[in-house]
Amino acid sequence: MTAEAETDQRLSSEGAARQGDAPAEASKSVAGQDSAADWRGIANEDKEVTQTGNLVLADRSRRLLLELVRPHRRLAILALVLIVIDNAATVSAPLFIAYGLDTGIAEGAHGNWMPLTLTVAGYLVSVAVGVATTFFFLHVSGKLSQSVLFDLRVRSFTHIQRLSVSFHEKYTSGKVVARLTGDIETLQELLEGALNQALSAVLSVLTIAMLLIYLDQMLAAIVLAGFIPLVLVTRWAQRRQRAGYRRTRGAIAKVVVQFVESMGGIRAVQTFRREQRNESVLAQEDSEYRQATTAALRGMGDYVGLTRLLGNLTTVIIIVVGAWRVIEGDLAVGVLAAYLLYLNEFYGPLDELAQVFNSYQSAAAALEKISGVLEEQPTVAEPTDPVPLDKASGAVRMDHVWFSYDSQSKPVLPEFSLEIPAGQVIALVGATGAGKSTLVKLLTRFYDPSGGTVTLDGIDLRSLGDADLRRNVVMVTQESYLFSGSVADNIRLGRPEATDEQVYAAARAIGLYDLVMALPDGFDTDVRKRGGRLSAGQRQLVAFARVFLADPAVIVLDEATSSLDIPSERLVQRALETVLRERTAVIIAHRLSTVAIADRVLVMESGRIVEDGTPAALIGGSGRFADLHAAWRESLV
Repeated sequence: MTAEAETDQRLSSEGAARQGDAPAEASKSVAGQDSAADWRGIANEDKEVTQTGNLVLADRSRRLLLELVRPHRRLAILALVLIVIDNAATVSAPLFIAYGLDTGIAEGAHGNWMPLTLTVAGYLVSVAVGVATTFFFLHVSGKLSQSVLFDLRVRSFTHIQRLSVSFHEKYTSGKVVARLTGDIETLQELLEGALNQALSAVLSVLTIAMLLIYLDQMLAAIVLAGFIPLVLVTRWAQRRQRAGYRRTRGAIAKVVVQFVESMGGIRAVQTFRREQRNESVLAQEDSEYRQATTAALRGMGDYVGLTRLLGNLTTVIIIVVGAWRVIEGDLAVGVLAAYLLYLNEFYGPLDELAQVFNSYQSAAAALEKISGVLEEQPTVAEPTDPVPLDKASGAVRMDHVWFSYDSQSKPVLPEFSLEIPAGQVIALVGATGAGKSTLVKLLTRFYDPSGGTVTLDGIDLRSLGDADLRRNVVMVTQESYLFSGSVADNIRLGRPEATDEQVYAAARAIGLYDLVMALPDGFDTDVRKRGGRLSAGQRQLVAFARVFLADPAVIVLDEATSSLDIPSERLVQRALETVLRERTAVIIAHRLSTVAIADRVLVMESGRIVEDGTPAALIGGSGRFADLHAAWRESLV
C-alpha cells in the first residue's frame, strides 16, 4: 500500500469508528452539510508527502500512463515518427539559409544561380514537409488521446462500481465525479496538445544542440554552459509545481463535492433555507481553489521568466562573441546567421517546454489521484475459486460472528450466533444504533465479519461468487432507488432478460399493474430522476416488483415501509406478503405493524440480540418488545 493510501485509510478509519448503525446514518447526511470524514479525506490529499512518497506517486502515475498507451502503441509509434520527420524538416531550414548566404550569393554574383535555386527549393520543401507532418500528427494524436481517455474512463468507472460499500461510505460521490471529469479532462489537455509540443521540443533541443556543436564549438560551449543554471531552475520548479497542482486537484474536488451535495439534496437545502450557508461554504472552497491555482500559475510565471532571462542573456553573449569573431575573420557571416536562427529555435522549444511543464504537472497530479482510486482494492473480494450455487433454499446461519469497522475500535456487533431456517420471516427491532443495519450488511455481504462465518445453505458467503450471491440474496432499502427510464426497465433491473409478459406478471402479483397502466405511457412511462414522477408508495411497489421478478431465496428489507403514509403502507404490506411467500426474509422495522407478518422477532440492543421469539410470545411477556408494542398501541390511540 502506498504512503498516500495508508494515510487515507487511517483517516477514513477514524471517521468510521462509530457505534451500531452509525456508519449507515452518517452516510445519509443532509445534502449541503459538512461531513467531517469526507472533508478529512479530501484535505488529506492536499498534504505534502515525503520525498519517498513523491517518488512512489510519480512512479504510479507513469506506470498508469504506460498501461493506458500500451494497447495503442502503433498509433503512439506513428505519432513519434511524424514528430521526428517534422523535427528534421524544421531544423534543416536554417542550414539552407546558411548555404544561401555563404555560397549562393557568392556564386550568384558570378552568374551561377543553381546554389540559390537549391536554397529556395530546399527551404520550401522543408516547410511543406513540416506542414504535412503537423496535419497528420494532429489527426493521429487526436485519435490516440481519445482512445486512451475512453479506456481510462471505462476502467475507472468499472473499477469504482466494483469497490466495496466501505469505500463508497468514505469516498463521496463528488470526489468520484471530480476524478472522472476534471482530472481526466486535465489529462486530455496534455495528450491532445502539450504532449506534441513536449516531444517536438525535446527532439528540437537535442538536434539543434548537435548542430550548434557542428557549426562552432566555441559558441556551443557558451550555449551549453547556460544549461547548468537552467537545469537547476527546472528541478526547483518541478518540485514546487507538483506540490502546487496536488493542492489544486484536492481543492477542486472540494468544490465539486459541495456542488453535488447541494444539487442532490436541493429539496432539503430549500426546505431548511441552507442556500446562504451553502453559498458561504462554496465561496470558501472556491477561494481555496483560486488561491491554489493562482499560486501554481505564479510559480509557472517565475519558471518561464527565469528560462527566458537565461536564454536572452546567452543570446546576447553569442551576438557579442560571434560579431567579434566575424570582424576578426574567424567566423563566416552565414554561420553566425544560422547560429542565431538555431539559437532562437533552441530557446523557443525550451520556452514551449516551460509551457508544457505547466500542463504536465497538472496532469501528473490528476493521474496520481486517479491511480490512487484504481489501486483501491475491494475489502469484500470475490473468491478466486467460487463454490457454485444456482438456486438456494434460503437457510441462513451466523456462527460465532462478530464485527468491527476497524481494528482500533471496539466491536459494533459482539460475538453471537443465529440460525434462520429456510422460508422463515425474521423481524429485527430495536432503537437506532442497535446494530440492525450492520447485521443485514453482513447477511448481504456488503461487509465480511471480523470473525466467525455467515453461511447460505451451508456455504460460507465468502466462498460464493457475486453473481450467485446477488441472485439469491436481494436487499430492498427505504429509498427504493429508481433509475431514469421506463417503469418496465426499472422492474426488469432484477432480471434483465425478462420478457414484457414476465414484467407485467410481476406487476400484477404485487398489485402494481393497474397503477402503472393509469400513467400516461403505461409501462413505458419515464419515471424521471430518482423516480420523481412516482409517489413513495409507487416507488416501493416498483422495488417489490423488481424483487418478485428476480425471485431470490433470501430478501432483506431495511425499513422498507417507514417513509410511507397509512394507505400506501397498507398497499405495500399486501404486496410484501406476496413477495415474502415461501422465501426467507429479514425485515428491519421501526413500525411494529410490519412485525405482524413475521414468524419470529429479534430485539437488538447495543449490538446484541436480547430477545428472540414469536411476536405473540414476546407481546405477552414483560420484556423490551412488550414495552415497545404497548407504547406503539398508545400512540395509535
